[in-house]
Amino acid sequence: MGVFNYTFHWRPAFQALPAMLEGALVTIQLAVLSMLFGIAIGVVLSLMRGSKNRLLSGFAVTWVEIARNTPALFQIYIAYFGLGQIGIRLDSFIALLIGITFNNAGYLAETFRGGMRAVPPTQTRAARSLGLSAVDAYRLIVLPQMFRVVFHPMTNQMVWAILMTSLGVVVGLNTDLTGVTQELNVKTFRTFEYFAIAAVMYYLIAKFVTLGARAIAWRLFRY
Repeated sequence: MGVFNYTFHWRPAFQALPAMLEGALVTIQLAVLSMLFGIAIGVVLSLMRGSKNRLLSGFAVTWVEIARNTPALFQIYIAYFGLGQIGIRLDSFIALLIGITFNNAGYLAETFRGGMRAVPPTQTRAARSLGLSAVDAYRLIVLPQMFRVVFHPMTNQMVWAILMTSLGVVVGLNTDLTGVTQELNVKTFRTFEYFAIAAVMYYLIAKFVTLGARAIAWRLFRY
């Protein structure tokens, strides 16, 4: 029977907190950018999927099916290694951003499609009867109501985006939280200490997003 003789050394891990916090900022930056791009693309995909144009709807369906039914890691690999094979070379940050955005957009497109269906069609007809164009009716009437319906699922997707940034380590990203932690681990071999602190930091970031979203929802949607 083996004897547990591991000695914990927390001081070096806590001394590395400034570097890990810088990595956490990169993690948050990646997640926020992927959500902003994902929301914009997701709205377009949801509208395309409801289009009568088969080419547009087919493109949207293909994107959603690939994003939702293949591992996010594969999507990041395609962005980094796959595109590199055809001469499109991206750095780790951009490749990771593209991979997470692609995944986010696929999930958000379905979320938005459900949210749009929750808005009564009478709202659109009423807007058109008041003289609004179809674009203005969607922009001023449908989309604001849709975002209210899908606000909490969007919060969950934001948390998922934060956690997905940890996959950047497989394409050589060493500036985000996981990348910085791995670099420290390689130098010191204090795996438990560094990754335990990183796990706590991921947890705190996710909880901050969740609590912040609740506060925003209470402020905006309490009536």
